[in-house]
Amino acid sequence: MLRNALLAAPFLFLSAIPNPSFAAGVINVATIGEPPTLDPMASTADVVGMTTQHIFETLFTFDAEWNVVPLLAEAMPTVSADGQTYDITLRKGIKFHDGSTMTSADVVASVERWVKIASRGKQIAPYFTSITAKGDDAVQIVLSKPYAPLLSLLAFNNSAAVIMPKANLADDPLTKFIGTGPYLLKERKADQYLQLTRFDGYQPRSEAANGFGGARKAILDEIRFVPVPDANTRLEGAISGQFDYADSLAPETFDRLKGSDASEPVVLKPYGAPVFVMNTKEGVLAKKEMRHAIQAALNPEDMLLAAFGNPEFFAVNGALYPEGYVWHTEEGIERYGNGDPETAASMAKEAGYDGEKPIRILTSRQYEFHYKMAQVAAEYLKAAGFKVELGVFDWATLTTRRADPKLWDIFITHGPFPPEPILNGWMSDSYPGWWATPAKTAAVEPFIAEPDQEKRKALWAEIQKTFYEEAPVYKVGDFNALGSKKKTLKDFQPSPWPYFWNVSTAN
Repeated sequence: MLRNALLAAPFLFLSAIPNPSFAAGVINVATIGEPPTLDPMASTADVVGMTTQHIFETLFTFDAEWNVVPLLAEAMPTVSADGQTYDITLRKGIKFHDGSTMTSADVVASVERWVKIASRGKQIAPYFTSITAKGDDAVQIVLSKPYAPLLSLLAFNNSAAVIMPKANLADDPLTKFIGTGPYLLKERKADQYLQLTRFDGYQPRSEAANGFGGARKAILDEIRFVPVPDANTRLEGAISGQFDYADSLAPETFDRLKGSDASEPVVLKPYGAPVFVMNTKEGVLAKKEMRHAIQAALNPEDMLLAAFGNPEFFAVNGALYPEGYVWHTEEGIERYGNGDPETAASMAKEAGYDGEKPIRILTSRQYEFHYKMAQVAAEYLKAAGFKVELGVFDWATLTTRRADPKLWDIFITHGPFPPEPILNGWMSDSYPGWWATPAKTAAVEPFIAEPDQEKRKALWAEIQKTFYEEAPVYKVGDFNALGSKKKTLKDFQPSPWPYFWNVSTAN
């Protein structure tokens, strides 16, 4: 088994099997907004992964300690001595939501599409030679050279390598959203709800539930994901008991949640990092020296204070992984946390900036902490002599706009600390921001080819050093995420992408 995704300590999951006295029912989950798509391959947006993981499944997934474990695969693959051939046996008799049976032909077609269109699939594309069927219940993946993160990429639910019926893949974009998951798509009403109902033909694995792995039991009759862009509305709905789960709440609301009779706070500590992704392809920040000026101008502590208020919810930290993670290193972070507009102004002038072209920042109030950080960042950049345009959009629109390099210079996003560093969105050359340079390639190539975990740690330190030198992304710091769950929601296990199989309600 590949264990390169293992963190130094278990993260957020607890192994659990639902209480036998469970009750079926309907739950309402408040999300930050409308998913821009229901095609998991086509988007890295967390709201897409959070919702569609109930509909679609991957060959592998992660357990409670972030080890890769089988899901639609029968077992872990057999890997050749040279690390280039993976033989994967599939579970037999797995049904899609349309009643058809999953075969190797569906897996081959799905993985081929993933490699072609998904940002994470494109990461493997240069190393991907073929995937072929070996009978109805097995496939073989052949690489041109070893690629250590392959199984982690196949397991991730973000820009995910989900398995769909081959017949449905002819449509681009997808018109049918049919998977093998414990819940199926019943109805989607844009900006109102996404209605999922139990798939009675679902066949859970026999192992005990363990993180995303093991048995997934569809206990609830129905899950309704309700887009609620306003954080205060999500909060009031949580306090009143309208929502069984509410995602992404402001830290300053923690005490109000603690006092609620209906709901209770859910804190994920640590959750991840907010980041400012810079456009390295076109515009003002295509020049590295200009990105260095941005690094120098911004003050991370002020942005984190504005965003989260309570110091218990953030840490000023430039390392891409916090202490306690196997990937933690201090390499390169001397460029982090200067907050020096005067120096930044001098650097920008040397880089040829004349103050005419604006720095166009994309942000969204659906993640209120993004917006607050953007406001502080804008003031620091203005103090450094930059002209700034702040564009505030709903999250779905922002994810569409960031795909066009002509429309922006910085966009603000966030994500958890993934178990395998290659899963960071910006590690993909095709991720918006388009960090694809010879220096990046030189740092990344040895890392992805090396199977030895200890050697990979040292190679990751070189990648972080290159990250700071090339400045494709500004990491603001670390933060804890706050959500809420209704007290009647049973056996819910917090995670970066909340899931609702193995969950019941006492409503």
